[in-house]
Amino acid sequence: MSALLLSLGVSGIAAAQEPVDLDMVSRIRQEAFHRSQVMDHFSHLTETIGPRLSNSPQMAQANAWTRGQFTDWGLANVHDEAFDDFGRGWEFSSASVEMLGDRVQPLHALPKAWTPGTDGAVEGELVQVTIKKLADIDQYRGKLGGKILLLGEAREYKRPTEPDSHRHDATSLEGLQEFTIPKGTAKERDKRVKEYKERLELAKAVNTFFAEEGALAALSISGWDNGIIRVAGGGSRKAGEPVGIPELAMIAEHFNPLARALENKQTVKLRVNVAARFTDETDQPGYNTVAEIPGRGRKANEIVMLGAHMDSWHTGTGAADNAAGVAVMMEAMRILKAVGAKPDRTIRVALWSGEEQGLVGSQAYVAKHFAAYPEPTDPAQKALPGSLRDPTGPLQKHRDYDRFSAYFNMDNGSGRFRGIYAQENLAVTPIFQAWLAPFHDVGATTVATRNTGSTDHISFDRVGLPGFQFIQDRLDYFSNVHHSHLDTWDHVEPEDLKQAAAIVASFVYHAATREEKLPRKPVLENR
Repeated sequence: MSALLLSLGVSGIAAAQEPVDLDMVSRIRQEAFHRSQVMDHFSHLTETIGPRLSNSPQMAQANAWTRGQFTDWGLANVHDEAFDDFGRGWEFSSASVEMLGDRVQPLHALPKAWTPGTDGAVEGELVQVTIKKLADIDQYRGKLGGKILLLGEAREYKRPTEPDSHRHDATSLEGLQEFTIPKGTAKERDKRVKEYKERLELAKAVNTFFAEEGALAALSISGWDNGIIRVAGGGSRKAGEPVGIPELAMIAEHFNPLARALENKQTVKLRVNVAARFTDETDQPGYNTVAEIPGRGRKANEIVMLGAHMDSWHTGTGAADNAAGVAVMMEAMRILKAVGAKPDRTIRVALWSGEEQGLVGSQAYVAKHFAAYPEPTDPAQKALPGSLRDPTGPLQKHRDYDRFSAYFNMDNGSGRFRGIYAQENLAVTPIFQAWLAPFHDVGATTVATRNTGSTDHISFDRVGLPGFQFIQDRLDYFSNVHHSHLDTWDHVEPEDLKQAAAIVASFVYHAATREEKLPRKPVLENR
């Protein structure tokens, strides 16, 4: 092995020396840049399978296809691993909304996941309904039967002041180096818990009320302007919970005229037709897909992981969120096999399900294999997501907790890697700077000490395990594609995915071959 020792200085930290295997990095780069298959993986996920809502038939196809790819590449221990009672599967095949009367017009809207279909076209008068709290329900009793509901009010159009697409430059990367001290207080946390409970209670009450009233369908405004349908879930994925009536998100430019017409006392009649169905009668487990490159020798039972969530929302093809991440992690594993990597530690890839519903798949995996805080006994606490629960006692660690080295995640769109977030783990900063050095020429230069959240690496970080997310160019992720019907192949940059796969493969290889496991942050035993 030929290695380069890179000496790196960090403010406030003694200079560290970390070996980097440049022979292996060169082989990884050659395979990633000149013989890439990342777009083959990506294209199959997005344009052959399509959107992959958790527990949908398409998600099952994705689990099966990725298992087949891993097996063909010679990976070991390829399997799907269940996590309990995620809920029911759901899918839709078509949706249409039309304005009837003197001026016939198609209106652009798509259904919310886990809401029922219309069982054929339904026609009804449009009425405006605004329910912001439980007490608001009473004013609509006996008034909604046979009606189509316009939920909420018109929204003023605000012209964008920034370009749709963004890439990091020296100034924005420098800004990431500044650490922001958290401002959160117990009072603010209590407020978030209260608001979450109120939203949940209101949603269940409204679902029940609309169905009991006999309303035909409901339309809500998309969260974004410019003809973009941004839509996630409604109803409920859980068997036995109220799912309400067919509900769709409509583009603002079609919702607003309907609201203005009703404000002007005009009669509006619509036809709605949604072909959607639940694919299960009872709650079913979800499945993560897992595979390995086994380690060698005395460190073989130690673990380095990489992963991305394979589930998506249902209206686009889940391209940037998160077929891009899945394709990169698959390609990193393929590259390591292709270059003949012989890791000391076992390298394990996990493609998660249930991320969009709150990191469900990765949290369940971490709890089963590594560590978890005790489950609360209070039903009200159990109903909360893990991030909002009260402390429950000391961390309960499993055998593999001390064998774990690191987890690397991709889930911030499809943009080029610019570096990595150290997640406040200062001891890894010089290590990551050394590992990034061979990729400065392709734009990856930055190690930021700050946290980043809302991705599956948090499932590891919460229990004190080193979990990391890469810094990426956001492109048009948060202006056009995130959870929208535009999350498709055309918004992804192939060269960015090639670069990302090379960096992931190199990081994972070095984590699996360095003398020591990656250092850890102190864990707060009682949270």
